[in-house]
Amino acid sequence: MARDRLRKSAGLLSLAVLLCLFRVSVAQAQSDQSWTSSSQEASPDGTFNPTRTSNTHTQNGNRTVDKTSVEAIGPDGRYAPYSDTETESIRVNDTTVRKVERRFGRDSDGRRVLVQETQEESRTLPGGEQKVSRTTSDPDVNGNMQIVRRELEDSKLSGPGARVTNTTVLTPDVNGGFSPAVQTEQRETRLNDGTVESRKSTLLSDGTGGWKLSEVRESTTRNDGTGARSIDERVSRPDSSGKLVLAEHTVEKQGPAESGEKRDTVETYSTNVPGIAGDGSLQLVRRETTVQKPGSAGGQSTTRIVQQPLPGDPNLDLHVTEEAIDIVRPGSSGKADKTSTILAPGSDGQLRQVWVDVGKTGNPSAVQVDTSSKSK
Repeated sequence: MARDRLRKSAGLLSLAVLLCLFRVSVAQAQSDQSWTSSSQEASPDGTFNPTRTSNTHTQNGNRTVDKTSVEAIGPDGRYAPYSDTETESIRVNDTTVRKVERRFGRDSDGRRVLVQETQEESRTLPGGEQKVSRTTSDPDVNGNMQIVRRELEDSKLSGPGARVTNTTVLTPDVNGGFSPAVQTEQRETRLNDGTVESRKSTLLSDGTGGWKLSEVRESTTRNDGTGARSIDERVSRPDSSGKLVLAEHTVEKQGPAESGEKRDTVETYSTNVPGIAGDGSLQLVRRETTVQKPGSAGGQSTTRIVQQPLPGDPNLDLHVTEEAIDIVRPGSSGKADKTSTILAPGSDGQLRQVWVDVGKTGNPSAVQVDTSSKSK
């Protein structure tokens, strides 16, 4: 019984952590480079398992360390350690940066165990070339860390305002070594008028030494000089006959700040409509609208509304599926007061509050109220 309750609590905790919906933060800035914060998460109706999260950011010279610890309610009703994440970044010199991220969980006896480690080294070479190598390791059946993924990235300037980035992902093969599994090539060009054009091709290994084109993403970003920006992205994938066909189309429009207010709308069209057999044509499946407004005393409010059709609705009428309201107000001693509210439709279709986030933070990026577009 206790074990079932623990598994249920862990599942609810994972959902709560992924959604990051409720947070009561109490933060204290240690210096311009370092700060700490803590939070307590729970739903108003007690649906999700309460958790407590603490964060520490420390920067000392060329070394930066970020730590996040999560505690969850155990079978005895008390908070107990659940997971930890530690990220260390070191600037070795003017051209090289090394980063290590370690994720820890807890075993059946509550002891901390390493569940994943990612090591990364990025180098900047003459001529604007950039190289990144990244490895991910997981524990084997004996608890020893084994590399399960390698990633190599090489980015070069290919002409005025143009850059080509090639990435190869390698995974373990049957011979005990590593073989390329995924390859991507991204070409990005910045035109004289500020327009940025990008094309990214993804190929997957067929297991016999050959490659198959899996996806092509093409995007165009335009700025009109008034603060307005538009992003048009098209995604093509092979159909049953191997011919590339348009599968997704995303249009983002960011309006200029008028009287301090900014509006950002993202519409996503897809041939894959939940609950309906597609006919190959693009249909509007999601609209996300974000509005930021200046508040009193230098504060800011951000409202994000997500609209989607109900699964199986042949008319594809859009309905509000989530609304998030964030309010940030500069506080005392370099802190900011934060309030976030999440609403979702109930069984009757009416929006109801499902999570609330009220707190304070000493994180400089949060204290400095920003009017750029963002979504929670």
